[in-house]
Amino acid sequence: MERVGQIFRKGLLKNIKAGISENSGTFLVTYSALSARQMDDFRKNMKRLGAEVLVSKNRIAKLALKELSYDKLADLLSGQTAFTWSNEDSAAISKALIKLAKDCEGFQVKGGVLDGAVLSLADVQRLADLPSKEVLQAQLLGTIIAPLTRLAGALNAKSRELLSILKQYSEKKGGS
Repeated sequence: MERVGQIFRKGLLKNIKAGISENSGTFLVTYSALSARQMDDFRKNMKRLGAEVLVSKNRIAKLALKELSYDKLADLLSGQTAFTWSNEDSAAISKALIKLAKDCEGFQVKGGVLDGAVLSLADVQRLADLPSKEVLQAQLLGTIIAPLTRLAGALNAKSRELLSILKQYSEKKGGS
């Protein structure tokens, strides 16, 4: 018969593996010097961004990461560990995490997983420096539309020139 603690640890292991596998972006953080209020604010901010926070024991987190073949991340675990995962905009989440790491001394971003690729702290920092998803989509749309806009303008200019020539010719012949 299993003890309650064993059942809890198995459930936590299952939740970690499912959270990492089912979400496109997962970030690993330590929060040793955060007060309860700061941690609550952190959870609320992440929830607003569409992310979920799960606090885990390091031993169980290491086991889950190794079972998922993320050994590099498992080696980074130390202190009080939390996972932040989401299928939403990973750039916005990484921005919030990096900002909190700058504001709070005891909060650190250790790394993450983005679409199956392991991210180092430097990778998370680069991800945070990217514009938001909406801005990137607008830039892409502008890039796609620009040649069509120029083509329409050129065609419009040629037709205006033709109409101008016809009008001048008509006026020369005595028409109105």
